[in-house]
Amino acid sequence: MDENLTKENEKEATDYEKKAMENFKQGFNCAQSVTAAFADKLNVDRDTALKIASSFGGGVGRMREICGALSGAFIVMGMLDGYSDPTDNEAKTQLYISVQKLAEKFKKENGSLLCKELLGIQYEPISPIPEKRTAKYYHNRSCEKFVGDSARFLAEHIKEMEETKK
Repeated sequence: MDENLTKENEKEATDYEKKAMENFKQGFNCAQSVTAAFADKLNVDRDTALKIASSFGGGVGRMREICGALSGAFIVMGMLDGYSDPTDNEAKTQLYISVQKLAEKFKKENGSLLCKELLGIQYEPISPIPEKRTAKYYHNRSCEKFVGDSARFLAEHIKEMEETKK
C-alpha cells in the first residue's frame, strides 16, 4: 500500500477519534460521542445522530452492560453496512463479521466489552440519573479513551470498506 495513503488513513482515523473525544468532553454520553463524530458519513445531521444514540450511554441506559462507545460504533456500522432485507443472510453475515472484528479489536486493547468491567465497577445500583460531569468524573472514568478507541477503530473499518469497494 502507498505510504502516503496509509498516513492519510491514519490522520482521518485520528480526526474522528479527536472529534469523538471532544464530543464526550462536551458532556455527551459515549454512544452519542462516537455516533455524532460520524454524522457526516451517515448523511444525517448532528442532532439526529445524537438522538439515535442517546439511549445507549452508560452501557445502555446506565445499566453498565455493553460499552456505549462500542454501541455508538455499531450504530454507525449498521447505518453504513447494514441490511434491510431480512432474508439477506449474506449481508447479515458480513455485518456481523465486521461487528465482531471491531469488538475483538476493542477487547484486545481494553480488556472487556462491558462498561462495568471497563470502569472497574464492582457494584453500583442501577440508576437512571446521570452523574454530573465534573473534573472528578472525568478523572475517575476512562470513557474518553474508550470513545477515542471506538472512533479510531471504526474510522479504520470504514476506510477498509471504502478501499474494498474501489
